[in-house]
Amino acid sequence: MNDKIVFFDIDGTLVNDEKKIPDSTKEGIRLLKKNGVHVAIATGRGPFMFEPIREELEVDSFVSFNGSYVVFKDEVIHKTPLSRESILKIEEEAEQAGHPLVYLDHERATSNADNHEIIKNCTFNLMPSYPVYHPGFYKENEVYQVLLFCQEQHEHAYRDGYKGTFDFIRWHENALDILPTGGSKAKGIEAFMKQMNMKQENVYAFGDALNDIEMLTAAGTGIAMGNGLKEAKDAADFVTKSVDEDGIYHGLKHFGLI
Repeated sequence: MNDKIVFFDIDGTLVNDEKKIPDSTKEGIRLLKKNGVHVAIATGRGPFMFEPIREELEVDSFVSFNGSYVVFKDEVIHKTPLSRESILKIEEEAEQAGHPLVYLDHERATSNADNHEIIKNCTFNLMPSYPVYHPGFYKENEVYQVLLFCQEQHEHAYRDGYKGTFDFIRWHENALDILPTGGSKAKGIEAFMKQMNMKQENVYAFGDALNDIEMLTAAGTGIAMGNGLKEAKDAADFVTKSVDEDGIYHGLKHFGLI
C-alpha cells in the first residue's frame, strides 16, 4: 500500500456529544494502523487539551491550534507562534477595556487575570483547571493562541485594529480565539505532505464544523460527518453517517482504508 494518512477532527468527529469515542471508531483506527495507514488528529485545541484522546488512541501525530503547531511522530515539524510585540499591544488595549486574556502554548494555559469569573465560566469545559496566573508568560514563551474575553459589541475594535495580523474566531458569547492570520488545519496538512513527500490523493480528512472546511478541501478526499454542518458537508467529497452511527468506521470502509 502506498503511504496514506487520515486526519480526524475531535469534537463531533472522533468524540460524540458525551465526549466519548465510540468503540467502532477505536476499532477503525486500530485497523488503519494495522494496514499501515498513518493516523493524525487535526484540531483547534492545544496539545495539552487533547492529550488523553491521543493516549487512548495511541496517536503521535497531530495538527493543533488550527495549524499553528504541528507534530509528526512526536517531532515538531511546523509552528507559527504569535508575535510578542502584537500580543503586548493587544494586552495593553484589553487591560484598558477590562477584558482578560488567556495565553496558550503547547503545554499549558496561563492568564493575566487571577480567578476571573468570566474565564471560569467559559473554560470549565475546555481545561482541567483554571489557567495559572502569569501575566508576562508570553514574554518568555512561544504563544500559539490567545483567548480574549469580551462580548460581541466590543470585538470590532480588535478586529479592525489587527487586520492582517490576527484572525478572531468567536466560540462563546464572552470569548474569542486569537490566531495568526491565515492559519488553518489545511496549513498543517501541507506540512505533513511536505514532511512525508506525500501526494494529495493519499490524504483523507474527517470533519464536521466550519473550521474543518479548508481541511476537507485540502485533503485528496474530504469526508464530512452526518451530524456535521451543511457547510462542511458541501465542502466534502463524501458524507458519512453520524459519529454515533459508526460514521468513522463507515467512512473508512467506504474508501477501502480498512
